[in-house]
Amino acid sequence: MTASEPTPVGDAGRERLRRWRLVLGGDAADGTGHGLSGRDAAMDGALTALYGNGEQPRRARERSAGLGASAPSVARWLGDIRTYFPSSVVQVMQRDAIDRLGLSALLLEPEMLAAVEADVHLVGTLLSLNKAMPETTKETARAVVRKVVEDLEKRLATRTRATLTGALDRSARIARPRHHDIDWNRTIAANLKHYLPEYGTVVPERLVGYGRASRSVKKEVVLCVDQPGSMAASVVYASVFGAVLASMRSISTRLVVFDTAVADLTEQLADPVDVLFGTRLGGGTDINRALAYCQSRISRPAETVVVLISDLYEGGIRNEMLKRVAAMKASGVQFVALLALSDEGAPAYDREHAAALAALGAPAFACTPELFPEVMAAAIEKRPLPVPDTT
Repeated sequence: MTASEPTPVGDAGRERLRRWRLVLGGDAADGTGHGLSGRDAAMDGALTALYGNGEQPRRARERSAGLGASAPSVARWLGDIRTYFPSSVVQVMQRDAIDRLGLSALLLEPEMLAAVEADVHLVGTLLSLNKAMPETTKETARAVVRKVVEDLEKRLATRTRATLTGALDRSARIARPRHHDIDWNRTIAANLKHYLPEYGTVVPERLVGYGRASRSVKKEVVLCVDQPGSMAASVVYASVFGAVLASMRSISTRLVVFDTAVADLTEQLADPVDVLFGTRLGGGTDINRALAYCQSRISRPAETVVVLISDLYEGGIRNEMLKRVAAMKASGVQFVALLALSDEGAPAYDREHAAALAALGAPAFACTPELFPEVMAAAIEKRPLPVPDTT
């Protein structure tokens, strides 16, 4: 083989070139020299319509695209990406189309909503458009939101109920437990003064056991949720968890959402879709006012868990907010501060306020939906919260 002859490419090499060609977009500088046909060409067309053909360098928000402004062309594109890509990729591409190409207005059309892949981020977009949504679209929008909510409930409800039921049982300690109900860790701790060194053992004069949660209300939970547009996913998850908690007889649940005003959505907790359409994404923030409302509704501080879900960008009175948190904790309230309740990664938040809460014994941290049941169980049992390690 001479130096001028091309190097043969095997099956693995052709597949590698194919993938690079789809990634790079096929302009003159992509260097692959690989052509596309059939299904690959259709996939490439769907990607180019959204992300551009790379003919000239542009900033991300200035890339060219071929969807146009017409609903039919967008509907065709949505159908194409659902044909050629898995659901997780479709959701990312939809999100990018809304962000890059300003397609939010098209979501106000029922036909367009019927074509999209429903996920938490789409629900957030629909909620932000709620006030501008025509009546002809609202029923379709509710159907889309309900599908997402039902999917989340199926994924999260069983584990949440099981985890919190166990926490409620353990928190209701009894003085004369049966053998299988003895909490040995707490029993040993309670009887260390009765240690007999000659026998190397502890005499358990007082047994501490797990109780069995009765049908009466054992704990009260207040979910206090900030609703800026950037926390749409947190609002969705909080509404679902609020409905799950409200379905448990042993927990009295209150859901409060706020911006500069406060709305108590507790009466709608039976249907999280009603809760979501009762929110109002965007606007300012007054955490102090929201906490003041929550504080006024607490009747049993020692049996209450308050969960503040907020990025902590306070538009109200900062010092009063911190004093209110300190007062609630001093009264016996278990206070939990979540910077986000979502799986979107590290959120933006006010670090000064987070540090001030941590100094009060209320560390603020982002929480995934999967971790939330463990956080609530720890708060119910009054043990240290499972704060994620972000180092």
